[in-house]
Amino acid sequence: MAEDIQAKLAGYKTAPFDSRFPNQNQTKNCWQNYLDFHRCQKAMAAKGADPAPCQWYYRVYKSLCPTSWVTTWDESRAEGTFPGKI
Repeated sequence: MAEDIQAKLAGYKTAPFDSRFPNQNQTKNCWQNYLDFHRCQKAMAAKGADPAPCQWYYRVYKSLCPTSWVTTWDESRAEGTFPGKI
């Protein structure tokens, strides 16, 4: 399984089409992948498992989200005022 994930990550170019977000506005897609990445990291850490599968979400949100948003969200998480449920 890890080899499959590594192979997919190696061939990764940009965020693929996600049928949950069919419109041009990708704000919700950006937000959801940011949350999914941090949820995945948290779940993998709790299990003591390798967090490599989480890199998919990381690459997608890095591709979609403006850097200023990510910086703001990271600061909010550090302060404990982040509005999302992780």
